[in-house]
Amino acid sequence: MAFEAYDDYEQSERVQQWLRQNGLSIVVGIVIGLVGIFGWQQWNKHKADHLTGAADLYQQVQMAAAGGKADSANALTEQLLKDYTDTPYAMFAASDRAQRQVQAKELDKAIESLNWAEAHASDARLKALVEMRIAQVLLAQGKAADALVALDRMPPKSYEGVAQELRGDVLVKLGRPDDARKAYEAAKAALGENAPQSVQMKIDDLAVAGKQGA
Repeated sequence: MAFEAYDDYEQSERVQQWLRQNGLSIVVGIVIGLVGIFGWQQWNKHKADHLTGAADLYQQVQMAAAGGKADSANALTEQLLKDYTDTPYAMFAASDRAQRQVQAKELDKAIESLNWAEAHASDARLKALVEMRIAQVLLAQGKAADALVALDRMPPKSYEGVAQELRGDVLVKLGRPDDARKAYEAAKAALGENAPQSVQMKIDDLAVAGKQGA
């Protein structure tokens, strides 16, 4: 029993000695841990608030645009692009502005807006959609070669049916009917029963043109 009491006493002394030597480190570690947890919570709250602010501002953009207040919509869009660059709402706003600019026949400005949206799109499918819209505007500007470059930036199988039909339109403008026909046929295959009649009409037009040129 004496030895056991001595062992208990020695063990207690060693624990107290260890605490005296390391107590400060333990306290500091606990404090750092608590600060880290608090900081992480605050950071998450900041991100949530930031995203909510962007969503609210984007809603204001949509309301202004729907109300025909283009100047107000553009001013709010600029604020989104400046203060909420890291959110998807800024990309949506830039893309929406491009659509308004196309309707206003401001194609150069539309390309600038879409280029911004492409550069800041974090989602691959959204980025591909912007690239397809860039190709559409470039084609409308008569820049078929640049439109083809934009289409080539899209990942394979992205919006395949619509993208392939657009590719066919671009290739027709570039004087490449055989490649255009392949693109239209790929569009028709990808769209299946949902393929619009216009795709088949474009294939037929190429066939007629080919016979006339023979």
